[in-house]
Amino acid sequence: MLRSIFSLLILIQSSLLFAQSDKPAVADMLTGVWETGSGKARVKIDKVGDVYTGKIVWLREPNNEEGKPKVDKNNPDENMRTKPLLGYKMLQNFVYAGDKVWEDGTIYDPESGSTYSCTITMTDDNTLDVRGYIGVTLFGRTDTWKRVMLKKK
Repeated sequence: MLRSIFSLLILIQSSLLFAQSDKPAVADMLTGVWETGSGKARVKIDKVGDVYTGKIVWLREPNNEEGKPKVDKNNPDENMRTKPLLGYKMLQNFVYAGDKVWEDGTIYDPESGSTYSCTITMTDDNTLDVRGYIGVTLFGRTDTWKRVMLKKK
């Protein structure tokens, strides 16, 4: 009887260790290049330390009317208004919460110059629901992003 209980405890402990060791692999599924719902931009998401960030790596229209690279002209910080949009870090500080959800991050919208709280949910291996919101998720908007490319190791 004691041997059976001991065996059961070892089985439970090893199952928990296996489940925890799989968490980083699932969390890292977020990395790669994703196209926004409008198709106007592509964002490369990387893991930096323990958080995930994303920067703009492609724009459908990278130049303005004068043929110069588009800049962050709507930024409330005047010093940032000359910064090019290509390479701009628009997703910051996301942490994996489990169940294919990343939270506690922010998303910057260059069209409005606003930064919002954000949650990212992976609905399948190639689709993200990116929800920017103010205060609580109820007051927000969701954009669906599609995977363009997996991150190369």
